[in-house]
Amino acid sequence: MRILQELDECKGKGEAGALLRREGLYSSLVSKWREQRERGSLTGLSGQRRGPKVDPNAAELAGLQRENKRLREQLERAELIIDVQKKVVQLVGTPLPPKNEAD
Repeated sequence: MRILQELDECKGKGEAGALLRREGLYSSLVSKWREQRERGSLTGLSGQRRGPKVDPNAAELAGLQRENKRLREQLERAELIIDVQKKVVQLVGTPLPPKNEAD
């Protein structure tokens, strides 16, 4: 927009050409910018983000995978503790209470 404004203000002979050379632009590009400005679609003038497209669900997926891993490790520790408790009860000789179907 700044360059288009400067070009619109150029009145003298050769001023526009000097501005284009200074900015390293071609007149065909400026023509496209003017068309976009007239149509009101200036999105072509704004900077575009480069690089791979970011998946909006990627962060959520990564968080859920971390939580899943943490819960699996917690489950493994709990199962190990239960197994140790069962072995201790067997060594001491105390009978285990009957397992309820509701548990």
